[in-house]
Amino acid sequence: MEWIILGLTMISATMAAFSVLAWLRRDQLAIIERLDKYTREMERERTPAGLNDPLSSRVKSLFGGITRILSGKLVRRETRNMYEEKLMAAGYPMGLNVDSFLALKYIIFILTLILGVISRNVLIFIALGAFGLLIPNFFLKSSEKNRKTLILKSLPDVLDLLSVSVEAGLGFDQAIQKVTEKTRGPLSEEFEKTLQEINMGKQRREALRDMANRVGVDDVTVFLSSIIQADQLGVSITNVLRLQSQQGRTNRRLRAEEKAQKTPIKMLVPLVLFVFPSLLIVLLGPAILQIIDMFNK
Repeated sequence: MEWIILGLTMISATMAAFSVLAWLRRDQLAIIERLDKYTREMERERTPAGLNDPLSSRVKSLFGGITRILSGKLVRRETRNMYEEKLMAAGYPMGLNVDSFLALKYIIFILTLILGVISRNVLIFIALGAFGLLIPNFFLKSSEKNRKTLILKSLPDVLDLLSVSVEAGLGFDQAIQKVTEKTRGPLSEEFEKTLQEINMGKQRREALRDMANRVGVDDVTVFLSSIIQADQLGVSITNVLRLQSQQGRTNRRLRAEEKAQKTPIKMLVPLVLFVFPSLLIVLLGPAILQIIDMFNK
């Protein structure tokens, strides 16, 4: 106990001594601090622009320059519009826009061509070139498919939440706000974007039409068209939401049944290629070996 008291006493005395020393030299410390600040500012002014930026920012700037060169001179406007629609339907994966996606596609294609030249094989060169040219499109198509699957999967639950919120007395805009707060996913993000457009002054009908164009899912388009029509005709949105919620769950059940019916057909390929040959080897192998032994004798 005495050692603890002695240690605490020494620490307190040391801190007090440093405090007194700092108070006595406060003017010198202030001058030193100002000199250091002035030196840092002078070094910053002498440093060329961009060298103080982090590596990720410089790489992004370089990639942006390549993007502007490639996309601006090598791609027609029709092609850019086509990729814009595909990227919008895919939800702009990895934050890619049209320019960055096209630049990434060309860079991958050039790298695969270089690997094909290094291989010194014509077939490998052609295969790698085709792979580099098509893999970005496959990635974009896969992203679009996955996003639409997530939207279809979450649509009935979102419709239920909208219906319950409207029946509880909220307006349609407030119900959309409740959806964005309680759910996550691409459909919730689209509703959040639509709500922002409405708050910025865009008419609800136009915002919902733009959302339908961005999503590109038939069930969502039908639902939004029903809401727009109900708004134009003055029909109760509560009944529309209730009916759309029931229809959404029915459609999801029908899609599940359709997939279940396709499962036996899809299983034929692995059965014929892998399971049946293995069974034939196990069942007929011993008999074939016996027949071979009989002929050898």
